[in-house]
Amino acid sequence: MAYPYKLHEKAHKEYIEAYLWYELKQKGLGDRFMSCVEKKLEQIIEHPQYFGKRNGNYREAKVESFPYMIVYEFFSTKRLIHIAAIYHGKRKPQRKYRRMR
Repeated sequence: MAYPYKLHEKAHKEYIEAYLWYELKQKGLGDRFMSCVEKKLEQIIEHPQYFGKRNGNYREAKVESFPYMIVYEFFSTKRLIHIAAIYHGKRKPQRKYRRMR
């Protein structure tokens, strides 16, 4: 069963910026990045409890082939996934935990 998800506005911005950065580096690389992120999002929405909790209710899923993680919360009672960040693994880790509004 696929669960709906809500993408935090800053996570969306990170996603777009990363896509553009990779696309500028090499034509088609941004598309490959997007494909890997979408594949991981599909895994998350199909099986949101698969990835272990890392900080409180937050879970992290590594994006294949890129140094990015998808940080999310799963609210089983609301049947909703909140994507808090699409986060580069080398950046300040405290910024990846964002609350749903």
